Amino acid sequence: MRTNIVIDDKLMSVAIKTSGLNTKKEVVEEALKLLIKVKNQGNLKKLRGKLRWEGDLNEMRTYK
Repeated sequence: MRTNIVIDDKLMSVAIKTSGLNTKKEVVEEALKLLIKVKNQGNLKKLRGKLRWEGDLNEMRTYK
């Protein structure tokens, strides 16, 4: 998808140097992947204590 966006030049420069990536496209794509990962982790944390566990941990830990 082709998209035109305005990004602060200093911010992009620091992002390129910090990430070790070579292009603005790579930086933006990596940033989007990281954003999705972080948001998904936050969504998983919201489920903490809300799911019911079924199973026997001791049995699962036994090597057969």
